[in-house]
Amino acid sequence: MSHSMRIHLKVWRQAGPNAPGRFESYTVENANEHMSFLELLDVLNEQLIKEGKEPVEFDHDCREGICGSCGVVVDGVAHGPQPRTAVCQLHMRHYKSGDTITVEPWRAKAFPAIRDLVVDRSAFDRIMAAGGYVSVSTGNAPDANAIPISKVDADLAMDYASCIGCGACVAACPNASASLFTAAKISHLAKLPQGSPERKMRVRNMVEQMRKEGFGDCSNHAECEAVCPKGISISAIALMRREYLKAATS
Repeated sequence: MSHSMRIHLKVWRQAGPNAPGRFESYTVENANEHMSFLELLDVLNEQLIKEGKEPVEFDHDCREGICGSCGVVVDGVAHGPQPRTAVCQLHMRHYKSGDTITVEPWRAKAFPAIRDLVVDRSAFDRIMAAGGYVSVSTGNAPDANAIPISKVDADLAMDYASCIGCGACVAACPNASASLFTAAKISHLAKLPQGSPERKMRVRNMVEQMRKEGFGDCSNHAECEAVCPKGISISAIALMRREYLKAATS
């Protein structure tokens, strides 16, 4: 049996990229513990539309913690208080009736504001376009055991490949660094034989594009790892640095 919850929200509202932003306060009277956080925002928006007000803009797609598009900062934490959880999988059972929750967008120079909780994360797309792929023909998918690769490397590659590109790492970093995202994409392919032919080009181009986009340098705070919904380790950043050093000195 679900119980009705009253939830107070302080939500960042911003009409456009160049408009001044501000927090606005709302109350949702009919929330319940089974709702996801995005469903709470849906209810708020239904309420605002009925009142003839502008709904809150926020990104979402799969709502299953897979696509990475839902990211917002909840009470000062990217994706909210639950570890290894995208905000779409954060449920209201982690709150109690009467709580006040503050919601704001990712804040980084390289993620310019669009409207309300929505930011432009196309910088990630441009980093990927700079080298986060295998352009040589690899043929059809081989049998699982046909390519000699250690289980350690295979497991690491899969861990790094789990990055969903949500941008929480940037939002949490004091320097707004994209190092964890970029490193995960580089390290994933560095651990696989298919990534070997373009290894040096990849790390040089992707790191250079990351810098061009205006992301800061890695600060070694490990806040990125702490908020990553997939728990990607900062060991990826160390691997990226080694890859870059090899590429730069060869």
